[in-house]
Amino acid sequence: MPLTTTSPSASAPSGAPFTSRERFLRAATCQPVDRTPAWLMRQAGRVLPEYRALKERYSFLELVRTPELAAEVTLQPIRRFGFDAAIIFSDILVIPEAMGLPYRFRDTGGVSMDVSLNNPSDIAKLSVDRVEEHLAYVADALRLVKHELAGKTALIGFAGSPWTLANFMIEGGSSHDFQKARELFLKDRATYDLLAERLTQATIRYLKLQIDAGAEVVQLFDTLGGLLPPAEFEGASSRWLRDIVAGLDGRVPVIVFAKGAQANWKDLVATGAQVLGFDFASNLGTFRACLPANVGIQGNLDPVILETTPERVTAETTRILEVMRGRNGHIFNLGHGVPPAAPLENIHALMGAITHFS
Repeated sequence: MPLTTTSPSASAPSGAPFTSRERFLRAATCQPVDRTPAWLMRQAGRVLPEYRALKERYSFLELVRTPELAAEVTLQPIRRFGFDAAIIFSDILVIPEAMGLPYRFRDTGGVSMDVSLNNPSDIAKLSVDRVEEHLAYVADALRLVKHELAGKTALIGFAGSPWTLANFMIEGGSSHDFQKARELFLKDRATYDLLAERLTQATIRYLKLQIDAGAEVVQLFDTLGGLLPPAEFEGASSRWLRDIVAGLDGRVPVIVFAKGAQANWKDLVATGAQVLGFDFASNLGTFRACLPANVGIQGNLDPVILETTPERVTAETTRILEVMRGRNGHIFNLGHGVPPAAPLENIHALMGAITHFS
């Protein structure tokens, strides 16, 4: 049911400002808020000196797999910037690993998986039955973060989309062009669908694990969605996203971020997600005009702007807020992840612009 437009004077029943958690969860369900909530993709990690200090002692995988360390990394940007939501520190490739395809980071950059999928028999060996057991460390990290947030800041869980995961699994890791998954989709649809179905079931189980451990919103990253021509997007990606959203039974709001797939906005709406994230090449004003009033919009500052100056960041952040003024369900974010070279003063300027926008 469509909700009313936002009011600048919206506040908690007590008349006090919303907590960060209340603000974020209300925006994720298109309810009025006192100001636009904000979080940033890749807010936890390489941009922060406190994270880099941990990386001198631990590998990325050690940070992901050790609940106390993952919780610490998740909380670092909340302490420093006061974002309205924390997103658990992890990796999208934990799902393939839990299904039987371990991964590691190459010395030259990128990801390598121990095995690549070459035929239906490889896919048949993938197991969805060990997801909860194998990924219990993620649930443990979420519980630690939930306790530390003390109900003041929202907590986001996440997973990669079946299409994006399939690309890494079929290529055997990172690739310059990611062609093999699309070739499989076009040449052997039944085999592709078998893989996507298994990934869908594993992802539903994983997200339910995260929700049970305290995640209040979950985001699906379809990072490679833009590799698909619009005519193929529904069959290769969005139908599986729709199945995941349905499989979560409405327990928490779901955000779908499909990078480069804005031409398929109708397919994305059809996933049933409560919020759609848009990349920096998208015009939020266009989507504000065409999306249903009960679907939230997340985004979409160009990450490169964070590498400029505080004045430029403030101006561009304010411009986006102005475009979305009066529209319920706007969650401020970047159009992709925080660049590692972004000066911390620029992130402070972004949050300052949001806090003082009126």
